[in-house]
Amino acid sequence: MGAAAIDLLYWRNVKQSGAVFSSVLLLLFSLTQFSVVSVGAYLALAALSATISFRIYKSVLQAVQKTDEGHPFKAYLEMEIALSQDQISKYADKILLYSNTCMKELRRLFLVQDLVDSLKFAVLMWLLTYVGALFNGLTLLILAVVSMFTLPVVYEKHQAQIDQYVGLIRTQVNSVVGKIQAKIPGAKRKEE
Repeated sequence: MGAAAIDLLYWRNVKQSGAVFSSVLLLLFSLTQFSVVSVGAYLALAALSATISFRIYKSVLQAVQKTDEGHPFKAYLEMEIALSQDQISKYADKILLYSNTCMKELRRLFLVQDLVDSLKFAVLMWLLTYVGALFNGLTLLILAVVSMFTLPVVYEKHQAQIDQYVGLIRTQVNSVVGKIQAKIPGAKRKEE
């Protein structure tokens, strides 16, 4: 993750993090009430209203003051925004690598290359059926955004206590998994 994203999630610049957090949350709450098309249209109308109003304001100001500053958005209009072939190739390579990795892992899980991993995956999918019955996708996305902006700060402030409890949980889980693996024939992990 980039340094800018980490600074954003750890609230290093409170104003910037607050603006991003509230904007994303407002967008997600809007999507719970309105369709994607409506939200997109309203956002575009709001942006157009702001830019048109600013353009008219600057034009009137230039006429009254008899100055010739030019178009207020000239610097942005002259800015290069096209993606280069190298950038597209780099992102396509990353997407291809991620897709191939996911397909290989799913093949391994569905074709039961490792019984324990496939059973873990089955339990995860079973638990997700309950999560899906309780929440819709947007609610989960809202919870994920709130978690992204709160959990890093909470962990940073209470790292010692959290690490202690996570260590205890990890020990218990490893103990239970070891007992289960010992009782299931053919479920023992290969030593790597």
